[in-house]
Amino acid sequence: MLDLHTHSSFSDGSDTPAELARAAKRVGLSAIALTDHDTTASHAEMAAACARYDLEYVTGVEVSLRDNYFPKVQRDGSVGPRNIHVLAYFVPLSHDHPLQVKLAALRHDRDVRNTLLIAQLRQFGFERLTIGYLTGLARSIHSIGRPHFAQAMFDLHPEIVGAHTDENWRRVFTDWLGSEGRSYVPKTSMPLEEFIESARGARVFFSVAHPLVNYLDRLDDTEVATTMPRILASLRERGVHGIEAYYGGTSSRTRALMVKLARDAGLIPTGGSDYHGTYKEHVSLGLGQYGDLYVPDEILDEMRAAVAN
Repeated sequence: MLDLHTHSSFSDGSDTPAELARAAKRVGLSAIALTDHDTTASHAEMAAACARYDLEYVTGVEVSLRDNYFPKVQRDGSVGPRNIHVLAYFVPLSHDHPLQVKLAALRHDRDVRNTLLIAQLRQFGFERLTIGYLTGLARSIHSIGRPHFAQAMFDLHPEIVGAHTDENWRRVFTDWLGSEGRSYVPKTSMPLEEFIESARGARVFFSVAHPLVNYLDRLDDTEVATTMPRILASLRERGVHGIEAYYGGTSSRTRALMVKLARDAGLIPTGGSDYHGTYKEHVSLGLGQYGDLYVPDEILDEMRAAVAN
């Protein structure tokens, strides 16, 4: 059993790489990919931890990119750019590799965006929110993500966001931090094709994370079956190798449908839980949100074969 979508304390997860590897061994994973946002800085610690627990380790990263082929229609009817999350596997680690240069640019964009987000939130009354407090939660200024903002908002301003309950946690993202929230700051403008091109010749495998979250407003199987084939065909033509069909946040029925659509499109169905530790307490490592996720071991063999030549 695999889990190819996890996060550690090097981005917006609560577990250290050692804790993550230990948990992976406990739940019976045969291999794990650590896909922290915009960084592979966790590689050395994760590789050592996985070796200690006899786990196969895949070096990965998750990035937010722009898909200009499929603009997003906002609730007010306006049309804007569509940000999608992309998972890259077998990532080269040399700092001067073009893909790592792109990751550095994305981290810079994140730092600028976080500074703007702090300023926006302070204008809405979150006056005790500071970069120092967020860095303390994230352990690094470059690792600050929206879960850290949400945690800080509960810690510092419960009079605005209420008690830290599951419902209020979701509301913080909907009302404040999400793409249509009051303080939303747009993400990077780096196109999907630009990031993929940076890996030319490096045997990197690209898969679109949680594709239904990226491309659809409602998770209706009929809508999925009629809309996604055109999108998947386009992604394949532009250099994407797979989609996260086995996604831990969807039902078993939807996962089965997405696996079929991926195969029909000539894509490899990858999968993972999108584990963030205590920042997403309803998501279990390896098992996802509903406890029945199962990503077959042979998927990893297919991924390697797809980029072998």
